[in-house]
Amino acid sequence: MRKKEAHILIVDDNEDILFSARVWLKKFFTEVSCLSQPTKILKFIVEHQIDAVVLDMNFRKGFENGQDGLYWMNEIKTLEPQLPIILMTAYGEVELAIEGLKKGASDFILKPWNNEKLYASVNLAVDISRKNKKLSQWENINQKSNQYQLDSHSQKMQEILEQIKKVSPTDANILLLGENGTGKYVLAESIHEQSNRKNEPFVHIDLGSISENLFEAELFGYKKGAFTDANEDYAGKIENTQNGTVFLDEIGNLPLQLQTKLLSLIQNRKLSRIGETKERMLDVRFIFATNENLKKAVAENRFRQDLYYRINTVEINIPALRERPEDIHLLATYFLDRYKQKYHKPNLELSENLLSQLKNYPWPGNIRELDHCIERSVILSNDKSFQLLMPQLEEQESTITNLNIEDMEEMLIKKALKKHQGNISLAAEDLGLSRAALYRRMEKFGL
Repeated sequence: MRKKEAHILIVDDNEDILFSARVWLKKFFTEVSCLSQPTKILKFIVEHQIDAVVLDMNFRKGFENGQDGLYWMNEIKTLEPQLPIILMTAYGEVELAIEGLKKGASDFILKPWNNEKLYASVNLAVDISRKNKKLSQWENINQKSNQYQLDSHSQKMQEILEQIKKVSPTDANILLLGENGTGKYVLAESIHEQSNRKNEPFVHIDLGSISENLFEAELFGYKKGAFTDANEDYAGKIENTQNGTVFLDEIGNLPLQLQTKLLSLIQNRKLSRIGETKERMLDVRFIFATNENLKKAVAENRFRQDLYYRINTVEINIPALRERPEDIHLLATYFLDRYKQKYHKPNLELSENLLSQLKNYPWPGNIRELDHCIERSVILSNDKSFQLLMPQLEEQESTITNLNIEDMEEMLIKKALKKHQGNISLAAEDLGLSRAALYRRMEKFGL
């Protein structure tokens, strides 16, 4: 049985409960995390994409009325109103169950639980979470251009934004180059929104997050019976983007054998699913992105030269945030205004002293790191005073002399692994990468 792509969070003060629930749910879902302290829930949810929470209702010894669970459920709902929560308790009063459901729980589980019931409840919660996310996306489809900060005081960025205005109405293939966190996704979506395909699908495919043995099936689809577990015909992500825009992120991670198939697709605009000979005509616009040096990859025979020439009809190099310091104030204010509204803290303001701290930090994680810094600070500040929580000093490199992108990438990976004592999941999250993408980079640098 193929695991469902979902991240489940289990919160319980009993380590045995956490272990048992995690082992069982890990059979069905790609990622299952555990917390024994409820005070860490909000920070964890902010830093991870969670699809469902399994939450114990009693954390304090001697208090078995379920009020702890209801309190933390309310806190989670304030932060993420659409996140499904399944309550667990060994004290299954009907009144308590009804109260929890009335206040927004998606389901209620009694301990000791039935494994099939636990799976069914979590699986349904994940489906609900996905539907909520899709609904939210459709509700905001006409407001996409307002979701991001696309203004700039930087001469480099102003030139890029002007270039994007020119190429967006065309169907030219575009290659976006830049470090992690520089805004490649934002610019790709902006290109789509300014194109003639803006009312059609925009599909983001992160090649760094797809397991290598699933690449072809996910991208091109398959015919029923093509391989084990292919129980029905499946249209891949590219086929589902018909008439729209495909954004292939981390294109440098595409295996050589699939590079050949992608090249044929771009040239001929025809697609064949795995296991069938039928060719399907395809009408899509391609945007590609990577933080790798593709010219070097071509020289090392890791990337096809003919594919490289095909994907970079227009090549756009996005500067790192440290190369556009004049935009830090603009971006920080934008993120602060967004999170003041989201977390209902309208009185928070950026002082000149705090702004100076932001400008003096090199931001190795670029705009994504600044975004996370501001959100974390808003969450943990009180309603009247903004407490800026800068990244730890040990993470800073105040005297960076070598600006080679690959050398800097290797340095950041080493620092992240050291910081998290070799924990791949935490290091990948800190770097803004998937586990698969981090493993590939570790192999590349011999770490």
